[in-house]
Amino acid sequence: MNIKFIRWSVCAAFLTSISYAQEIDTLKVNQLNEVVVSDTKFEQKREKSGKIIDVISTKDLEARKGQSVAQVLNQVAGLEVNGSNSSAGKNLEYYIRGGRSRQVLIIIDGNPVNDATSIASTYDLRLLPVEQIEKIEILKGSSSVLYGSGAATGVISITTKKAKKDKLSGNAYFNIGTQNTVEKTNLNGQEFNQGFGVNGNIGKLSFNTTLNSTEVDGFSQATGDNFERDYFSRINLNQQLGYKYSEKLKLDAFINYDKLISENDLGAFQDSDVDKYDAEQVRVGFRPNYKYNKGEAYLNVAFANLERNYDSYSSWAMTTDETYYKSRTINADLVNKLDLFKGFHLITGVQSQFMDMFQTGALGEVDNKITKFNVVDPYFTAVYNSDFGLNVNAGARLNIHSKYGSNLVYNVNPSFYLEKYKLRVLSSFSTAYITPTLYQLYSQYGNLELKPEENATAEVGFEKSFLNNKIVLNAVGFYRVEENKMNFISLSAAPWGQYQNVENKINAKGIETNVTYSPIEKIKVTANYTFTEVENEDKLLQLIPKHKFNAGVDVAITNKLKWSAQYQYTNQKIDLFYNSAISATQKIDLDSYQIVNSNISYKLNNYTSFFAGVTNLLDVEFVEKIGYSTRGRNFKLGVNLQF
Repeated sequence: MNIKFIRWSVCAAFLTSISYAQEIDTLKVNQLNEVVVSDTKFEQKREKSGKIIDVISTKDLEARKGQSVAQVLNQVAGLEVNGSNSSAGKNLEYYIRGGRSRQVLIIIDGNPVNDATSIASTYDLRLLPVEQIEKIEILKGSSSVLYGSGAATGVISITTKKAKKDKLSGNAYFNIGTQNTVEKTNLNGQEFNQGFGVNGNIGKLSFNTTLNSTEVDGFSQATGDNFERDYFSRINLNQQLGYKYSEKLKLDAFINYDKLISENDLGAFQDSDVDKYDAEQVRVGFRPNYKYNKGEAYLNVAFANLERNYDSYSSWAMTTDETYYKSRTINADLVNKLDLFKGFHLITGVQSQFMDMFQTGALGEVDNKITKFNVVDPYFTAVYNSDFGLNVNAGARLNIHSKYGSNLVYNVNPSFYLEKYKLRVLSSFSTAYITPTLYQLYSQYGNLELKPEENATAEVGFEKSFLNNKIVLNAVGFYRVEENKMNFISLSAAPWGQYQNVENKINAKGIETNVTYSPIEKIKVTANYTFTEVENEDKLLQLIPKHKFNAGVDVAITNKLKWSAQYQYTNQKIDLFYNSAISATQKIDLDSYQIVNSNISYKLNNYTSFFAGVTNLLDVEFVEKIGYSTRGRNFKLGVNLQF
């Protein structure tokens, strides 16, 4: 093993020593001039925003080459992505501010994405290759006024890569990596990730075509002795088109195809060579955008068709069962920004959504003629930016649901920016409304008597820069109240389980803080800390660490070389495990752990670059979820060709 380890290390060093890095843009921190979108749906300077919005830029993604979308997101303050360090096929769970996946909305290029057949109706980020992403914004706190049901604790807004200004350009890449646990190490290549992209402009028409393919002969999802490896495969095709009719009018359109195949296990500590999961998704959409003298308007329209199959082994029946799912989702969001007078903008919109679900197979029948709902939400947000530093963002949304009728949510978000002191002080109060998913209503465990969840969040914070923006420090404290939480309750008779509302209120509080330091223009040091605590009668905060700390350093060693490293400390967590031996659910304490990742990259010339990365450098053994394997020390090498 040691000899193989040395060979990989020498190989990585050789790749980086024979090549040159591309010219690196300055790493000088100037966050207050950064442009953000997620808290208004239109571009505005960060200093005028009343929120602390975490931005993962193109440079950040470059510094973390070889890591997945989930691994990158897991390093953001206040965001826990469970499964990000497990096997490639392990499902992901998202936690923000003491909430669950159902309370986190994922958006791609302005369109909300989800899986209407899943329990939480949450989009599967395993479908999205990180190579196709340009930028990610994370907006924490109740955001239902702008984004509707599902945005109760946060929004993850992803922007994919668009066409460049060149008439024609492109790239191709190939990565190879290992798939190791701490117990089992194999330095042969078991992960292959390859793809290409072509983009350009022809007159008023622009296009961007990307294709990605990933194959992983990984380790077993479930933990145990002599468990077989679980295979994972993904194909992703993304076609984007743009037509600029004039400076005022343009049209963007896209079509996206995803195919995912993964071998599963029966559950915690339960191996299976039969269980398999596959998903196929098609998303299409368009967005006309029109700018006029006093403002701007656009219409986001998207349609998604998702089909899933589960092959699962029934141990008590000694048979293999198959369940088929299908969902259709339509979203249309008409948004207008009107500049009424200097510093005052009125954002109005109406969003319409339709979802249905079909299920057949071993887990029962669900007919999409019945299993569907639609929502029509008018909303508005008023934004005021004064000359003396006061900024106010306030609005409301009327959620009109085909099953649950009307419900009003609102937010008030004042902030103040003191130019002289480079200080931004912010506060907000916002409410959110989460309707049950189609699965929670109509599946074999569904309950048509479920009430929607309600959330209210208050937060205060600040952002301060020092030494001409070389140091930027921010911190936010929040308090969130949740009512009518929907939970799965075991029953003593058929159907043996059902989704029900929890009567007790859930109170979550916490602190999120970030600091960025750039002592010289080619060094950037970052750190963040998150404290999260939930107050209820059980004091139970499942799979969310009470304390979490991340740190990173990005260095332009020369104008031809980049190196980065990231450190993560995750505090002790609580998990729940159903022990079939005693027919009861047990509370399990998961130990704290520390992870170190590192990356180095060079560019041989204007056309060829290399990178070498290592995750869990110290080969630390840890548990993300009881009964499931996690990644040990793993290496990845890659080459990228530009043309």
